[in-house]
Amino acid sequence: MSDVLILNGRVVDPASGLDAERDVLLRHGRVAAVEMPGGLRGVAAKESIDAAGMIVAPGLVDIHVHLREPGQTYKETIATGTAAAAAGGFTSVVAMPNTVPVNDSVAALEWMLDAARGAVVKLFAMPAATFGSRGEEITDYHELCRAGAVGFTDDGKPVLGTRVMREALVAAAGLGVPISQHAEDTRLTGGCSMNAGRVAFRLGLRGMTVEAEAGIVERDLHLLREIESAEGLRPHLHVQHVSTARALHAIREAKRQGLHVTCEVAPHHFTLTEDAVGEYDTNAKMNPPLRVEEDRRAMIAGLLDGTVDCIATDHAPHALFEKEQEFERAPNGITGLETALGLALRVLHMGEAMAVARVVELMSWRPAETLRLEGRGSLAVGSFGDVVVFDPAAQWSFAARRSRSKSRNTPFDGAAMVGRVAFTLSEGRIVFRG
Repeated sequence: MSDVLILNGRVVDPASGLDAERDVLLRHGRVAAVEMPGGLRGVAAKESIDAAGMIVAPGLVDIHVHLREPGQTYKETIATGTAAAAAGGFTSVVAMPNTVPVNDSVAALEWMLDAARGAVVKLFAMPAATFGSRGEEITDYHELCRAGAVGFTDDGKPVLGTRVMREALVAAAGLGVPISQHAEDTRLTGGCSMNAGRVAFRLGLRGMTVEAEAGIVERDLHLLREIESAEGLRPHLHVQHVSTARALHAIREAKRQGLHVTCEVAPHHFTLTEDAVGEYDTNAKMNPPLRVEEDRRAMIAGLLDGTVDCIATDHAPHALFEKEQEFERAPNGITGLETALGLALRVLHMGEAMAVARVVELMSWRPAETLRLEGRGSLAVGSFGDVVVFDPAAQWSFAARRSRSKSRNTPFDGAAMVGRVAFTLSEGRIVFRG
């Protein structure tokens, strides 16, 4: 570890309410000082970054990524996925369990988190909520939490059975961690490949209805009420990649009632609609699917009014040959780590007048707070030296061919971005130079 000075930048730290010119010193992997400009004059450091004209913010935190290792390293590895994260300004990522085999044991979790995997930034993981993500029997939450689990999810699949979901919520509540739910009633979505609507009708494709997402959200919120009333517990439900106005409305009402529910929205769901599918473009195929403009606007409204707790990418890399199939056969998912900040600043800051500090909050402090990732998402003295330095005014276009990810499946190849990452530092180490 070497001392790093970051000078002349506009420090935006939503956790402490700071938005002003400051100089920052990182020492031994932690934030050692945040001082008025010139306050660190005379401090010797091996590395000095001139951040004039740029924003210095807590490193971004993505609580929903797929890194494909073990089992599908032709799509992505922990090393390449976290390198893409660093390029996007992320210093912490949370890996989902749908690897091969499924991450549902202490041995699998410890293997994933081992330094030998070559993670470029801090790697956390959510093991499977049920063995094999089959939705039948919950995993050993106590032992998995002792091994480093930050929550549980069968992401990619829902916990469909009401009894099993109730058991999962109760078990997780006792450990103070969330159950993250992929809200999809798969009894309603078999054979479906996009949103149910006019585009699916035109293309002759079966569509996923709003009810398939909203129904599971509403069922899970009912379980929260029931458990709190009957057992005095306060389970934490986190709803992943919300995409419909109806589901978001249910979450908003549940929050007003005091239930412990949080949620995330992915950049593609506040940026694109089902029209992006065009003529069977598989790079616009994901689950949940791109919805209609009314739903897109609802996601933006939720981000603006605080209903949505954080932005998460759902980074889901796939090889070219997998996406170059008939639309119905191609896998769901897109890459997202390198485009998230540029889209958020373009759509939310430039397009909706959201303050830059609020964008940073949604991508750093709030996701860290949602999963209780202590020392992350803040530049308070003593926090980990996780920092992103970016130019908020820079306008550029994303080139998929230059991605650090092993995969190129994105609908944003060539898309306009606002805000370019200049440096990413993970625990005081410079892990990306723009």
